[in-house]
Amino acid sequence: MKTSLTPRAYHHEVCQVQPDSALAYRLSSDCQRAPFDRLWWWQALETWCALPGQLHGIEITDGEAMLALRNAGHGHLVSLANWYTFRFRPILNGNPIALDLLAKTLKSRAHRITLDKVPDEDGSMTALASAFRKAGWLVVCEPCDTNHILPVAARSFDTYIQTRPGPLRTTLKRKSGKVSTQVLTHFDPAAWQAYEDIYAQSWKGEEGAPAFLRAFAEEEGAAGRLRLGIAHDSAAPGSPPIAAQMWTVEGGTAFIHKLAYRESARALSPGSVLTAALMRHVIDIDQVREVDFGTGDDPYKRDWMETTRPRYRIEAMRPWALRNAPIIGRYVARGLAARLKRG
Repeated sequence: MKTSLTPRAYHHEVCQVQPDSALAYRLSSDCQRAPFDRLWWWQALETWCALPGQLHGIEITDGEAMLALRNAGHGHLVSLANWYTFRFRPILNGNPIALDLLAKTLKSRAHRITLDKVPDEDGSMTALASAFRKAGWLVVCEPCDTNHILPVAARSFDTYIQTRPGPLRTTLKRKSGKVSTQVLTHFDPAAWQAYEDIYAQSWKGEEGAPAFLRAFAEEEGAAGRLRLGIAHDSAAPGSPPIAAQMWTVEGGTAFIHKLAYRESARALSPGSVLTAALMRHVIDIDQVREVDFGTGDDPYKRDWMETTRPRYRIEAMRPWALRNAPIIGRYVARGLAARLKRG
């Protein structure tokens, strides 16, 4: 239809989107079923992580496409995301032509666009690469990270746990009686303070943006999506917690965001016992279809998850922009080196 090809481009500063606007509604939990696709997430990245961003979008009669980006300087736009973001993708509604039009419009705003942690199990990487290429960008796509997941496949927790590695099952059998656990489905200030204390004494060191994480936990707790796990030493009633984990649940998926335990309690394996308790809760009570352990190919994730999905980096470059010449040259040289290595 002719009307569907008459686009309306928009460009909004994330912090200036009004909460009662139609755009805010389209980016709310009523329409988006993962935290990383919501206006709240992007505004929080600006407020607590000093990552100001913009929403670049195209509306047509029967569709819309949007990308949340930030300016990395000198005409280079990148994903509005950080280490808390599991994956980055466009927001699409209706006619997929909208994404092609958005890629074309962005040529007037940047000479280079870099998108990290893009999934393709939903077709996002393929759709973005195609749209940029149609618009005349030079596009390079390559794996940049790994996402570990558990497809629950209608199993109970007891059925699932029997498929875990023998050493893990032995650990749970030996340690579960020594560690007591609870799973909170609301935000509790005392429990959150315990989490922060544990994290400070864990192997992970300093939290990157604790104010962001607390605000996120409060937001998810108010919405009923938070699953905050706390573990205690059963032999020391009244003592401070020894492990804590933050998960959220929505849209049939449990997201594992943060986990930590006190180094002094390592012998009790409180992290493993608490993960098992949260797994039981999200599988048997929340009845999720999938558990998402985020990015990072940490070996311990393989004990709990059953499959992996790649995350991609997309580099879109205007071919004749002089600023892109060194970057294009590096990709060409790397490609030639790979061909020589293959012989």
